[in-house]
Amino acid sequence: MHIIDTALRKRAEEGRPIRVGVIGAGFMADGLTNQIVNSTPGMELVAIANRTAEKGTHLFTKAGRESRRVETAGELQAAIEAGVAAVTSDPLLVCESPLVDAVVEVTGAIEYSAQVVLRAIEHGKHVVLMNAELDGTVGPILKTYADRAGVILTGCDGDQPGVEMNLYRFVKGMGLTPLVCGNIKGLQDPYRNPTTQAGFAEKWGQNPTMVTSFADGTKISFEQAIVANATGMRVAKRGMVGAAFDGHIDELTTHYDIDELRAGGGFVDYVVGFNIKPGPGVYVLATHDDPKQRHYLNLYKLGEGPLYSFYTPYHLCHFEVPASIARAVIFNDAVLRPLDGPLVDVITTAKTDLAAGTVLDGLGGYHTYGEAENHPIVRSGSLLPIGLAEGCTLIRPVPKDTALTTADVVIPAGRLCDRLRSEQDAKWPPSQ
Repeated sequence: MHIIDTALRKRAEEGRPIRVGVIGAGFMADGLTNQIVNSTPGMELVAIANRTAEKGTHLFTKAGRESRRVETAGELQAAIEAGVAAVTSDPLLVCESPLVDAVVEVTGAIEYSAQVVLRAIEHGKHVVLMNAELDGTVGPILKTYADRAGVILTGCDGDQPGVEMNLYRFVKGMGLTPLVCGNIKGLQDPYRNPTTQAGFAEKWGQNPTMVTSFADGTKISFEQAIVANATGMRVAKRGMVGAAFDGHIDELTTHYDIDELRAGGGFVDYVVGFNIKPGPGVYVLATHDDPKQRHYLNLYKLGEGPLYSFYTPYHLCHFEVPASIARAVIFNDAVLRPLDGPLVDVITTAKTDLAAGTVLDGLGGYHTYGEAENHPIVRSGSLLPIGLAEGCTLIRPVPKDTALTTADVVIPAGRLCDRLRSEQDAKWPPSQ
């Protein structure tokens, strides 16, 4: 991290700030706007694109930055050159601008963000995703496009997957073998919906559907899926183990069978409880094959093994995202991205009994919740990725807690996300 602040300070001194465009103007974009504008020398937020442009203006005003509404590429360029932040309802203007170095996608949408991210990649922009949902649906094929274009497509520091990946790299860099990458949760109830979560959402100024996706397990399924895809790990079972746990995270070293972990190549997982210490945060459980190093780990109070506990007791979301941008633009380093093809997907499971003719609502809605499942099982069972489920029409009834298949639905025509998913499936067939 110290090398990042030094590099940004140098760019500030040279008058060469990294120029950033943000897509989305919701809760996370609000915090990120303030962070870049007021706390990140060497970086300039030059534009916000949002379907309701006025929300972008509001974010700049809150952060104390002058902004201007733009409608064309020429107007966007003029605003940036004049040192005035730009606000637009057209995200493609930002993605195509030669004056933007990196794009941060922070909508949580799938189809909309697929179009934005692909256009940004095609125009040579590094892309930072605050959107595990897109990454967990078509991330591997989008990385293929990014590699061809010579740009970085990456998850972000601050969100749990990025924090896990940083911890994984730290642990692996010391010569240990990570066998569990885990997430710490306070609540998991697959039947939560926007009505049950409305009060919490209002208290914190968040979107009820977004809050629901946290509570019903969809979000953590996406988060752990992209960690699996970035590390080569898998899930031990559908939905992960997800043990109820109220102790210190160090005690988890006795909750896993190391032989099973080794045989499976390592697993992503989570624990849930109100009294977990630390909470929130992430953890990595790892082993070491060198008895000399095990002696030192014991000396340094990590125990006798064979599993050793490492954890980060916080995830600071938007506070850390500028570091992700700098890592991509200056150092060509991704926080988190797929190793290759998908290893874990997030499937669609009925939250309630669903009738034929139901048009499925979106993530964090009333109809479905997401569960992490190993990719070969998803492909062999033709299970429906929940990232593609919104807008699909059921052609037969589906009972509560049943995993939906592609044969259960009619998929809307003409969506880019479906085309990308088809490309991804073709590139990595089930046998792989």
